[in-house]
Amino acid sequence: MTTSNRIRKHLEIQRSDHTTIRYTASGPAGGPTLALIHGWACNRGDYDAVTDHLPENYRVLAIDLAEHGESRSTRDVWTMEEFAHDVAAVLEAESVITCVVAGHSLGGAVAVEVGRLLPDAVSHVVALDSLHYMSLFPAQSEGQTDAMMNMFREDFAGGVRTLVESGSPAGTDTALKDAYFEKMVAVRQPAGLRSIEGLVRWDMDAALRETKQPITVFAISDLVSQEAIDRYGERFDILLADLGSHHFPVEAPEGTAKLLVGVGTE
Repeated sequence: MTTSNRIRKHLEIQRSDHTTIRYTASGPAGGPTLALIHGWACNRGDYDAVTDHLPENYRVLAIDLAEHGESRSTRDVWTMEEFAHDVAAVLEAESVITCVVAGHSLGGAVAVEVGRLLPDAVSHVVALDSLHYMSLFPAQSEGQTDAMMNMFREDFAGGVRTLVESGSPAGTDTALKDAYFEKMVAVRQPAGLRSIEGLVRWDMDAALRETKQPITVFAISDLVSQEAIDRYGERFDILLADLGSHHFPVEAPEGTAKLLVGVGTE
């Protein structure tokens, strides 16, 4: 499945006067299209090696969300719905008729919103270790939201470290965790903090009621709870993947590519 000669084009689109979205496009325009969305405080480069392991006939669009990677924005709204408009703008610019949208972590929430926003264009939503974290994705009470946001406001680095640790199964290499921490703690502000708040305030249950596409969640087995399976198992497919930590697309690109090829992109 490895592709070593895939030609990448680094492109950008302008969303009104406040947001410039940069993305990477590769593969033939007529091939099955896969839109890839990174997680919070990460960037589209996380999918470079994954893309190299996808079939040559795939059209792959790896997108930097606003104020992540090379995308820039001065907007005031940092909701999952607004991030979905970043992705939708790329799909429109690329004249995409139908595609699979896959997102890691926060990107999984964005992928759901893209599916809700574009019911005719998105054929399948894929969440990579996303949607099953019960302390993040179901609508939280105001008290729970305030407690989480205060953690980040009072000690942002400590909050990021907590996220990294919570996404690291026992035995995860310390150097790997440190690398993720250093990458994520450098997220551009105030967008980084506002994005976390947007995620915590996102009403996933409401979004799922209005998302008609099939949804597949690939969850690291050591990080998924029976509570999540019991609550959401009938709404989306939760498939266990033992490919590393929460950041498995970076750690296991070939395995991740195989998962993506297996859902709705044949």
